[in-house]
Amino acid sequence: VLFRSEEHPALIIIAGNVVTGEMTEQLILNGADIVKVGIGSGSVCTTRIQTGVGYPQFSAVVECSDAAHGVGGYIMADGGCTCAGDVAKAFGAGSDFVMLGGMLAGHEESEIDILDGKMEFYGMSSDRAMEIHGARKDGYRGAEGKEIKIPYKGKVEDTMTEIIGGVRSACTYIGATKIKDMPKCATFVQVLQQENQVFNLFE
Repeated sequence: VLFRSEEHPALIIIAGNVVTGEMTEQLILNGADIVKVGIGSGSVCTTRIQTGVGYPQFSAVVECSDAAHGVGGYIMADGGCTCAGDVAKAFGAGSDFVMLGGMLAGHEESEIDILDGKMEFYGMSSDRAMEIHGARKDGYRGAEGKEIKIPYKGKVEDTMTEIIGGVRSACTYIGATKIKDMPKCATFVQVLQQENQVFNLFE
């Protein structure tokens, strides 16, 4: 069964989530335009604990982007970004789009009430999400997300400025003139410590 409707050829179909090249190819060959990549890497996701299913996000993006681009499709990295540098890494790993949940939660534009300086944030497979948006009727779906309270962050414009600035600066470091050029300009090395933490004790 093809996803794309012949009656609405202009629609963009986003399907997922997957973490393997094979499944990425299958979704695209069956009509998906963009495949969401990521299982268990979200900040309020408990899928790996609840089901034992998941895959390291960076590896998933690398493998799935290679598969998608080989058959003319695109991928969206979904989950795992906690700072602007993670967004840049997702693009460098081959993602065409990056989906942000936790980084954009807690802002004024999220339309969630502010209580004691905090805002609600929950995973879309959490008990809270099913309470608000409806649960499956068969009763067999377990919660794979959690609900938390995060500090109010103000307007999202400031956060977006930080993210865009980080990605732009990453491009200058690696010599990429466009986001789509980042994968061929980036080289990745595994490290045990991402930042120098010598002064963290004084914060």
